Amino acid sequence: MLIPSIDLQDGQVVQLKQGDRLVVASDDLDGWLARFARFPLIQVIDLDAAKGRGSNRELVRRLTRGRACQVGGGVRTPEDAAAIIADGASAVIVGSALFSADGVRTDAAACFSAAVGRERFIAAVDARGSRIAVDGWQTQTAIGVTTAMQALEQHAGAFLATLIENEGMLGGIDLPAVTELRRTTQRRLIAAGGIRSHAEVEALDAIGVDAVVGMAIYTGVMPLEAP
Repeated sequence: MLIPSIDLQDGQVVQLKQGDRLVVASDDLDGWLARFARFPLIQVIDLDAAKGRGSNRELVRRLTRGRACQVGGGVRTPEDAAAIIADGASAVIVGSALFSADGVRTDAAACFSAAVGRERFIAAVDARGSRIAVDGWQTQTAIGVTTAMQALEQHAGAFLATLIENEGMLGGIDLPAVTELRRTTQRRLIAAGGIRSHAEVEALDAIGVDAVVGMAIYTGVMPLEAP
């Protein structure tokens, strides 16, 4: 399944290379929603909240009240997660709050799962190389991605794996890396990072992985309609 991404920063719809270099900025949120009308699910990420420099909560709330959305960015407590679900989100994505200097916080994961229900709890395992990155991808940890997934599997209904080094680069998804992650978990797996064609979406679908696509859509490299 192809899941279009709406990333929010400073009140705009944006696309960034590797999480920090602005490439696309648009005020036409309604226009993008209209373009995404045929897709059953949208991913919404509040980048300001993820980086701890504000939020786009009202825009997020507007989106979740009108469309099926999985929402992430700056979700730091089970109460935050529950509020997002109460606002209408289909699922909530949690990343940095699941990790610390000591490793994977399975206690926190259990609390998030209890707050929203396991099937609505998506654990983000954002990967720079084979290691987890947190704080809006600004901080590298020593935690291995597969180790994190194994520790979190009993609590999460799904995993979102973003391959940061490919994110926004339009160089294609690292299919062998995603395949390894697919073997790691029985949960639903969603991949992002460099996807640029419907052929890649189909290749991911063939191994049971959903695809989040942003940059390729916003820059016109990948038309919304498959050829």
